[in-house]
Amino acid sequence: MGYYLYQLSYTPEAMKAMIAKPSDREAAARKLIEAAGGKMHHLFFCFGKYDVVVLAEANDDKTMMAVSTAVAASGTVAGGVTTKLFSHADAMAALALAGKITGSYKTPMV
Repeated sequence: MGYYLYQLSYTPEAMKAMIAKPSDREAAARKLIEAAGGKMHHLFFCFGKYDVVVLAEANDDKTMMAVSTAVAASGTVAGGVTTKLFSHADAMAALALAGKITGSYKTPMV
């Protein structure tokens, strides 16, 4: 399973609804992610561009896309970003491979 960072911003209407009637968004997110076969590790509300940050595991990119698309389809999200995360070991392996193939790329610069 891969790790993903999912960041989202709520619409003003969704924020108004949550203020008027707070609900457990962590439980809702966990249920959705688990229904897709994934695992939610953390959900944080935050300051800044995004209102919520989720750290989750999913079987593959299609699964995480399904999760983020289901949330977006609810109409409560003004914007979101999903970032695939790589373990240190996977990053080291990718860097080693990059070292092996770097010489095969020719730039368009003369």
